[in-house]
Amino acid sequence: MKKKLHIKRGDTVRILSGAGRGNEGRVLRVFPDKQKAIVEGQKLIYKHVKPSQKNPDGGIIEQEAAIHISNLMVIDPQTKEPTRVGRSKVTNGKGWVRVSKTTGEIIP
Repeated sequence: MKKKLHIKRGDTVRILSGAGRGNEGRVLRVFPDKQKAIVEGQKLIYKHVKPSQKNPDGGIIEQEAAIHISNLMVIDPQTKEPTRVGRSKVTNGKGWVRVSKTTGEIIP
């Protein structure tokens, strides 16, 4: 059984450690099996690419690299500050929702 992640695609997160520490960005992609996520505009790397139909000249491109999710913290939509994430059972139906530990606000 896979472990549930506290981060989803589209969340706004703050980076806790590394070169981009303190920066915020939106999550573009999550890799649950590797426990990593790609954050928009953060941890940029250079990649050497061969010529192709899409990129006929080839060359060096700059793109985002994956960051381990332990180094990311979700931003609370109410206070705009980083918060821990908990899970709470939905009162009117089946399932669970993500909840901010500081304010108790549901994280969409």
